[in-house]
Amino acid sequence: MNKIDQRRRSLMVAGMAGAASAAIGFPGIASAQGKTIKIIVGFPAGQATDSVARLLAEKLRPATGDNYIVENRPGQGGSIALGALAKAPNDGTTWMLAHMSAVAATPHLYKSVPYDTLKDFEGAGLVGDLPFMLVCNPSLPINNVQELVQYAKANPDKLTNASSGNGTVSHLAMEELKRRAGIKIVHVPYKGSSQGLTDVVSGNVSCALETAAAVRPFVQSGKLRLLAAGTRKRLAAPLNAPTLAEQGFTDFNAATWLMALYPAGTPKPVLKSTFDAIGKIVRDPETEQRLVQMGLLPRLSASPEESQAYVKSEFKFWGDVVKRSGASLD
Repeated sequence: MNKIDQRRRSLMVAGMAGAASAAIGFPGIASAQGKTIKIIVGFPAGQATDSVARLLAEKLRPATGDNYIVENRPGQGGSIALGALAKAPNDGTTWMLAHMSAVAATPHLYKSVPYDTLKDFEGAGLVGDLPFMLVCNPSLPINNVQELVQYAKANPDKLTNASSGNGTVSHLAMEELKRRAGIKIVHVPYKGSSQGLTDVVSGNVSCALETAAAVRPFVQSGKLRLLAAGTRKRLAAPLNAPTLAEQGFTDFNAATWLMALYPAGTPKPVLKSTFDAIGKIVRDPETEQRLVQMGLLPRLSASPEESQAYVKSEFKFWGDVVKRSGASLD
C-alpha cells in the first residue's frame, strides 16, 4: 500500500472513530456541538420562577457549551407547562423548572390534568424554596394577622384574597390559613402574581399571600402592608415581619420549592449531569447571592434519586392539604 493510500485509510478510520465517539456520547462531544436545550416555566416572564430559570440558563451556557432558552407557558398554576413537559422528547433537550403547586397540588385539585406526576417525570434535583409573605392594601385597618382575623370575623365575605392561580401555593396555603383561623375571605385567582398584586395595590382586592420576590417592591414603596412571613424564620429587611407561627399558627410554613424535572425515560446520565451542573452553579457565592436577591432560598437535593422520592412525599402531603380545604375544580 502506497503512502497516499495509507494516509486515506488513516483519515477514514479517524473519521469513523470520531463518529462512533459522538454516537455513544463521550463526555464533551455533545456539548461541543452546542445543542439547544429548552427550560419550560409555568408562569409569566418576570415572576420569581422565571427569573431563577433565566439565571440558571445564563450560567449553564458557558458551563455546558449548550444554548439554553426559557419558554414561558403560564396558566392553571403551572399545570399547562407540566403537561407540555410530559409530552416532550426524553432525549435531554427539554426540562422544566417546576413549581411545587403543579407537581404536587394541582393534580388533586382538578378533576383532570394532562399528566401523571408519579409516572411522567424524572427529578434532577431541587434548586431552592420561594418563601411567601402575607400582605394587604394599606387602607385597611389591619396591621397583623390577629387584626386580619378579627376584621374578617366582623365583616364576613367582605375581604378578598388574590392568588397566582387555582392550585398554587398562594391559593392553597391561604385556604389552609383561613381554615385554621375560622374565617371567610373570597378567593380571586389570577394568571400569575403580578396581576393579583396590582389589584391589591389598587384596592380591588384586599390581601394576598405571595412570594417575597413579588411583594418586595410594593412593600418597600409603601403600596402594600406586610402582615406576616409565611416562612419558619423571619426574613431580612425590608421583609422582616413576625412569622405566621409567631402569630399563633404553629408549624405554618408557606413556601414553594423549585425543581429541575425531565420527561420520564430521560437517560440517567442526563439527570446526573444536570444535577451536578445546577449544584455547582447554586453553590457559587455570587450566584447564590443573586438567587437570594430574587427571593429564592437555595436548597439542593442529595441526588436525583432523592429528588424523585421527595416528589412522592410532597404529592401525598399536598393531596391532604387540598382534601382539607375542600377545594375542587373542573
